[in-house]
Amino acid sequence: QVQLVESGGGLVQAGGSLRLSCAASGRTFRTNTMGWFRQAPGKEREFVAAVDWSGASAYYADSVKGRFTISRDVTKNTVSLQMNSLKPEDTAVYYCAAGPAIATRRTPRSVDYWGQGTQVTVSS
Repeated sequence: QVQLVESGGGLVQAGGSLRLSCAASGRTFRTNTMGWFRQAPGKEREFVAAVDWSGASAYYADSVKGRFTISRDVTKNTVSLQMNSLKPEDTAVYYCAAGPAIATRRTPRSVDYWGQGTQVTVSS
């Protein structure tokens, strides 16, 4: 069992930055791929980024590549998403996720555990 709690969402102007954090607990955290998904109003939940169990390999959706950076601290059981050059189209609820196939399948069905979500709003 893995429990995930996000923090760090908020309102920012276009071009600004935000950092999301996810605190994880549970004995399987260290062996799980971790990631972030997002869901905008009226749209399906979509993959944003993932990082493997060691933190050595990161994966990104094309829409955020070069602007977002995912990282994990195994010693602190945290996963972070640094979001720079934010655009209004990045507005969504962001969910922390855990599951061994997140990086390869990149679908909500590949997620075993979800956080409760945190709102990110980017104004133009």
